Amino acid sequence: MFNLAEEAVPQTQWRQNLVVLWGCTFVAGIAFSEVSPFLALFISQMGHYSHQQLNFYSGIVYGISYMVTAFMAPLWGHLAVKRGHRIILLCTAGGMAIIYILTGFVNNVWLLFLARAGIGMFSGYIPNAQALVAGQVPREKSGKILGTLLTGSTSGVLIGPVIGGILAHIFSIRLTFFITGVLLIIVAIMSWVLVREDYAPVKTVVHRGKQKGFFQQFSNPKLIMVLLTSTLIVQLGNSSIFPIISLYVKQLMHGRGAITVVAGIISALPGISNIMAAPRLGQYGDRHGSGRVLVWGYLFAVVVYFPQGLFESLIVLGVLRFLVGISDAALFPTIQTLLTKNSPRAALSSVFAWNQSFQALGSMFGALVGGGVAGVFGYNAVFITTACMLLINFLILWFTEPSLRGKKRS
Repeated sequence: MFNLAEEAVPQTQWRQNLVVLWGCTFVAGIAFSEVSPFLALFISQMGHYSHQQLNFYSGIVYGISYMVTAFMAPLWGHLAVKRGHRIILLCTAGGMAIIYILTGFVNNVWLLFLARAGIGMFSGYIPNAQALVAGQVPREKSGKILGTLLTGSTSGVLIGPVIGGILAHIFSIRLTFFITGVLLIIVAIMSWVLVREDYAPVKTVVHRGKQKGFFQQFSNPKLIMVLLTSTLIVQLGNSSIFPIISLYVKQLMHGRGAITVVAGIISALPGISNIMAAPRLGQYGDRHGSGRVLVWGYLFAVVVYFPQGLFESLIVLGVLRFLVGISDAALFPTIQTLLTKNSPRAALSSVFAWNQSFQALGSMFGALVGGGVAGVFGYNAVFITTACMLLINFLILWFTEPSLRGKKRS
């Protein structure tokens, strides 16, 4: 554990950044997610594909951006250490804006595949915003503050499909890409003009004549690795449903009605509960131990995922997706809080970059698992598979890292 009294920046500065970056990550989250649930429908408009082909193409198109992100995230983290977070926020938001606008012009699945790969190259905005705030706030308040900040991106990601669904229903899916690009231009401008950062280059740490390795910076490197792996598996579970949510809703609605709007609402319901729960769970973790929140968050996630594969009802699906937001509020902010509390400030940019890399891998594998399982066994099996993976992750966490059990302070 690192000293909670490490020097932090003035309160007025980190509070301003918290407010600005909450708004920016909220808008960025909307931009990132408002088209994702409808990629399968967009692909279906580009040609005549079988059920298996459509699920396959949906999976790889959705997953490629995350595979590229997994490789690019550490690079953005390294550049943030060298140049500061503010310039990285500008570059990533601006680059994403350009790619999204260009995506609006694609007319076949392979150009869409390349465009999604391009989007992955610039997917470094949210973790850099989180790392900037995490490096400025007092450690003893990090759980509540990071939980609050994460509600911005998480709720934006989860509410985005509603906005995208409405836009796609009124206009078209293609036009939604152009609107997304404009939103990201606004985010880039706000980040450059309103975010404050007193940047000073971090000196390279030398250990016995050599540059200190990544895991050598931590007092408990095993805990860091367990937490990063947990990020991957939790995100895998979340992403397994995204590539096929619109197709599943279409099946439940028997192909009639405002499918994109309903799919958007179903996708967004977790955002409402996430906004309400994340700050409270973060504050509880600061007082009683973040490990306790993490453990119960896993158990709750398993409980709410299993029934989603057992009941073919839009109402039941909506209620359970709402409850998923509570489990997300317990898991993602708590993992980031534990990473923050168990990392030196100089390593935060790298830690958050690697966390995004593992999260991106989870998104990629989730898309492949979701598309593959749905194509072979049906949509219901995706939810049951997700619950099983979360249960396995919980058992790994429970037996490999006992420090997360029963500790008042983690």
